[in-house]
Amino acid sequence: MPKITHLIYDFDGLLLDTEPIYCRVNEMIAARYGKQFTRALHRKIMGRQAMDCAQILVAELDLPLTAEAHLQARDELIFDMLPEAMPMPGAKELTQRFYELGVKQAIATSSAAVTFNLKTQRYQDWLAIFNAIVLGSDPAVKRSKPAPDSFLVAAQRLGAQPAECLVFEDSPAGVTAAKQAGMSVVAVPAAHMDKAMYREADEVLTALSDFEPQRWMLP
Repeated sequence: MPKITHLIYDFDGLLLDTEPIYCRVNEMIAARYGKQFTRALHRKIMGRQAMDCAQILVAELDLPLTAEAHLQARDELIFDMLPEAMPMPGAKELTQRFYELGVKQAIATSSAAVTFNLKTQRYQDWLAIFNAIVLGSDPAVKRSKPAPDSFLVAAQRLGAQPAECLVFEDSPAGVTAAKQAGMSVVAVPAAHMDKAMYREADEVLTALSDFEPQRWMLP
């Protein structure tokens, strides 16, 4: 196992508890057309950029609107809800610990700048401890997860080789992206997720607070 020197985190559902908000909004839009947003659909869109999610939902639910219209409807509903999002259990404590120990850390999220800024407006002090933040709208990110682009850009901005990076992810698409990037990955799936979808992960935890740094030879 290569020596891990840098850490990269997904954001939604991993550091910040936004997934229930996105689910609620997708349920509301589907219900307008007599459709049901299921957990299976949620699993299919997890970790992907907003437009990818909209295209999948419109196709899978056979909705009578374009992906662009779905995205607009989502944004109208979600913007008032996102600032309510709270940190996931153990997220602030773990990242603060590594910051104090001098370990370089980055965020690599599929979120675009507008939504990322909304959900983090109360957490600017927390964001300040990260050495790099790579958004889905970053021009350097050509393809969204499960492609490895966001993680490779994050590693580059940290000054690290991919093999030196440990990724924390909650989505199957994110786990695939991390492995495609040549990185090690710890999966922290939600309780309702099928653990079989995380076979690629090097370790699977129930919460970030369960992470044991010594297993990865980290301080």
